[in-house]
Amino acid sequence: MSAEPEEQPNTDLARFVERLREPGTSFISPERLSEALGIEMASVAVLAGLDGEALGNSGSERLQIRLCEMVRVISAAATLTGDVSKAICWYRNEPIAGYDHKTAAELVAAGHAGAVMAHLHDLENGASG
Repeated sequence: MSAEPEEQPNTDLARFVERLREPGTSFISPERLSEALGIEMASVAVLAGLDGEALGNSGSERLQIRLCEMVRVISAAATLTGDVSKAICWYRNEPIAGYDHKTAAELVAAGHAGAVMAHLHDLENGASG
């Protein structure tokens, strides 16, 4: 009986971020981010704390700021976990006790990316929670 091959962690953070880029621009593509997160485009708008119409102009400063916040938090989590896929799962699903058991995604959508980054910094420095 053979053991199933162990899934290799996705540790290539630079490649992950590069895959999100709108071709020929420095913008994060909402479409590519939705694919990476495994969610519909409408959900990207919700997670970015914006309405669906905001996704129509991928060069919008407001949209890019919110998408960058999402990617920054996922990137920081990937640095801690050593795996981009685990970081995305954490971002979308894991409640954070110190923040009313909201997920990182919910907090970022509400404009609290800084609080999530502070939480990750605390975890990196050995705090629990």
